[in-house]
Amino acid sequence: MQDENFYNQQLAKNIKAQRIKNKHSQEYLEELTDRTREHINRLEKGRETIGFTTFIRLAKVFNVSLDELAGYECEK
Repeated sequence: MQDENFYNQQLAKNIKAQRIKNKHSQEYLEELTDRTREHINRLEKGRETIGFTTFIRLAKVFNVSLDELAGYECEK
């Protein structure tokens, strides 16, 4: 459970960072992901677990891989 919370918080941080980096509003993401602004807000705060469809849509909007959005780095 601790790992799940850590990864959820990491993903939340990355979603918000990507949104800000790309200069998107939560309302803009609402339109593109077919989710409410409140849902986007809860995702960014780590208060809600992301569904796979939303995860994919956000990665496409931000033009990043799922790994990058999740904050996963391969060990080399």
